[in-house]
Amino acid sequence: MNAKKADIQRIVKQEFPKIKTQEELLCLLNTIHELLYSRYFIKLNKPVPKIELKTLTYYKNITKSGSKRYKTFTIKKKSGKNRVISAPAKGLKLIQQCLNEIFQTFYEPNENACGFIPQRNITDGARQHVKMPYVLNIDLKDFFDTITFPRIKKVLSLPPFNLSGEREQLGYIITSLCCNPKKVTTIDVEGKEIHESRNCLPQGAPTSPILTNIVCRSLDRHVAGLARRFHARYTRYADDITFSCHYNIFKDDSEFLKEMHRIIENEQGLTINRDKTRLQTPRQRQEVTGLIVNSKVNVPKHYVKQIRLWLHYLETFGLERAQKYFIGQYVKHREHFLNSHDARIENVLGGKLDYMHMVVGDTQAFKKLKARYDVLITSIEAPKRSEKSAKKTKEGEKKLVTSSAAATHIATNDSIQAVPKNAPDFVAKEELEVMLDGLIDDLKMDDAMETFFNIK
Repeated sequence: MNAKKADIQRIVKQEFPKIKTQEELLCLLNTIHELLYSRYFIKLNKPVPKIELKTLTYYKNITKSGSKRYKTFTIKKKSGKNRVISAPAKGLKLIQQCLNEIFQTFYEPNENACGFIPQRNITDGARQHVKMPYVLNIDLKDFFDTITFPRIKKVLSLPPFNLSGEREQLGYIITSLCCNPKKVTTIDVEGKEIHESRNCLPQGAPTSPILTNIVCRSLDRHVAGLARRFHARYTRYADDITFSCHYNIFKDDSEFLKEMHRIIENEQGLTINRDKTRLQTPRQRQEVTGLIVNSKVNVPKHYVKQIRLWLHYLETFGLERAQKYFIGQYVKHREHFLNSHDARIENVLGGKLDYMHMVVGDTQAFKKLKARYDVLITSIEAPKRSEKSAKKTKEGEKKLVTSSAAATHIATNDSIQAVPKNAPDFVAKEELEVMLDGLIDDLKMDDAMETFFNIK
């Protein structure tokens, strides 16, 4: 944990249990905001902007803010269906980022939960199921839609948040800031479609992932107890649940499955997606959250084949031609992603190798692919560096000539004045460079602020 994170958690632990009003909550959010982003504003020589009370009031009131709270769009799932993503407005996103720090301070993750938790990644859950004869994968249907306003408000009223009694209004405000109405379609026992509006967690808000884990603490506790009773292993990554066991306790109408359905569906009010439930034996490819676990945690074969293919393109055809082949394949399944047509083969390959390294470590297979990539990157970057160096040298010579020829006047805040006769020849050039460096730094910082914090 870095120093900034430690400071935030120390202050939150001290102040959050004391707050009782909306104004006190706003004060804590502004303190968190200042700790999170102060260094960026210091570089701009500007004070950290405050979250105003009217902003908090506006976004907590769903009736007033309405459709302005989120921008909704869809992306394709692997199945071909659409996944609805709700991106919060700038002001609401900033508030949610600060609330997320409060949630992270008090949330103590269950050992079986592996998703959306610092210092845990996708391999931690998969590792629990390596070399297990029977692996059962279960998917929870419409997971975020089932985490509704009443459920969140209820868990926030319990320890460690304790937003009940005289602090109940705070629980209502925080829950309102984290939920959003959504039209959902459900199927009743008779098979008929029911259309309703449900105030639930939006998929795309900074607070949604950790709130799913907070709400699912009860689920994790009960299901982990069931797994222990049957000498099985249990992990959950968001809505992906995995069980594994040395013997087959997953037969139809088995006691384990009956009890599991009772806990998940009847007790917790979640829905199991039968179409995505699958039992995997040692003779099959056993997969957990997209990773292979038959003998060790590994990436799928097609993932490695894709890396080898793109390396082959670069080695055989060179960068320009390889990029054309690559972009045709890459964009095919990513048309919904912003700027996917601008993807570069060398950057995507670097990302894929980093992911592979996280999963498999320093294996021989990884080292060979990384060595090939490093050789190619060196050959790609060398001409770029030479070209950039030559361009800088040329520009420097041009500046020097311009400075020598035009150093008779100098710009000040008030006017353009003549350079004193006794001034050295390099004064005008140095002043120009200082001014340009400052301007470039400001432009870079403005760019960063707009990108990361949407501040213009």
